Amino acid sequence: MTQFTARRTPVHKGPAAWSAILPGQPAPLPLPGDQSVDVAIIGGGFAGLAAARRLRQIDPALKIAVLEASRLAEGASGRNSGFMIDLPHELTSDDYAGHGDDRGMIALNRHAIAFARGAVEDYGINANYFDPIGKVNGAASETADTLNRSYTDHLTSLGEPNEHLDAQGMFDLTGSRHYVSGLYTPGTVMLQPAGLIRGIGEGLRASGVGIWEQTPVTAFARTGAGWTLTTPKGRVSAGKVILANNGHLESFGFAANRLMHVFLYASMTVDLPPETLKTMGGQPRWGVTPSDPMGTTMRRIDTALGGNRIITRTCASFLPGMETSDAALKRTAAVHARKFADRFPALAGVKQAYTWAGHLCLTRNAVSIARELEPGLYAATVCNGLGTARSTLTGIAAAELAMGQETDATRHFAAEVEPVKLPPKPFSTIGANAYLRFKEWRAGRE
Repeated sequence: MTQFTARRTPVHKGPAAWSAILPGQPAPLPLPGDQSVDVAIIGGGFAGLAAARRLRQIDPALKIAVLEASRLAEGASGRNSGFMIDLPHELTSDDYAGHGDDRGMIALNRHAIAFARGAVEDYGINANYFDPIGKVNGAASETADTLNRSYTDHLTSLGEPNEHLDAQGMFDLTGSRHYVSGLYTPGTVMLQPAGLIRGIGEGLRASGVGIWEQTPVTAFARTGAGWTLTTPKGRVSAGKVILANNGHLESFGFAANRLMHVFLYASMTVDLPPETLKTMGGQPRWGVTPSDPMGTTMRRIDTALGGNRIITRTCASFLPGMETSDAALKRTAAVHARKFADRFPALAGVKQAYTWAGHLCLTRNAVSIARELEPGLYAATVCNGLGTARSTLTGIAAAELAMGQETDATRHFAAEVEPVKLPPKPFSTIGANAYLRFKEWRAGRE
């Protein structure tokens, strides 16, 4: 009998702020004892829910179970910055440009965005949670402006629209004098990620999909032609299984020493009062990614998304153990406060209400794993820093593979090579963290 046992289950540090600022969810629905389904999906984030929705589209009669270790929108899907990006966004590059001609990947990213838009429409999700307003790469120095111009050249060569913003344009948008320029691109959708994930979950439940929260899968094994999944709440027998658990693919023994587990950290302010908003100026909603990929992401949201707040995201740790520490949260919260004050010196005393860590999974050669691992066992994993778009796409592809379909998405992932191995430990950990610290130092004012 083939059996896979989880060496660890997800551990999250800090609150999932995007979920915390929304009205409370109904009580969780754990697995109600032993179940039998056609397809079981491990993970209820962007990948898992996309897989469930795509399966339901292909065959409405399928019996589907989604098993989520925590609560919907309280894992990685509620711990990102809410950017659903269509363009090249290669975090290991100097300017996001990636590897040459990205037209195929851009088309697939837009397919994932259209898929999510369809869920918003079909399930009646609040349109504020899916706002196609685009984003800006902000430059805080002439060096960073040069990176923006390099990226502009790449986008122009691809025929992608973009607009240069000068310092005044950045001030009009953000209310901050920190930026010397910006590069606006229109294709990014700004999400309230927890609101979107909750809404998709509710829509899938209404369509008959079993979504079981607080139900971590601790092991699964082949039994005859199918699989049996073990959880603390009971067992699930399934004809097919989709692993939609991103870096925790490695927890079950797959892709050993090939996945880079990176934690990013973010803080979110208290709900800003009217007098503070007046002092700050700028527009009520915007998102600024740094021109240097290792810089600081900033985002402003308004009441419809959970309050007038600003999110600051920066600092990264390479942690192969897949768990960060309370000390790391405390250290990064101090960095966030300083970065916030740099951009909004008149608001330096504003308190941060939430600080949290989010788990990314990358590979050295920027490939994902969305394929059949064993007969009847599929992966929808490895977001490579584009968690909302890429995870949605891997979920779509895994569902299509499970149903025997060949599509642009399945062909793309089938053509990708295997993730490159990492150097042996502890050299990989020491080297990666030293590299991240160097990249953060080099990013400077960004």
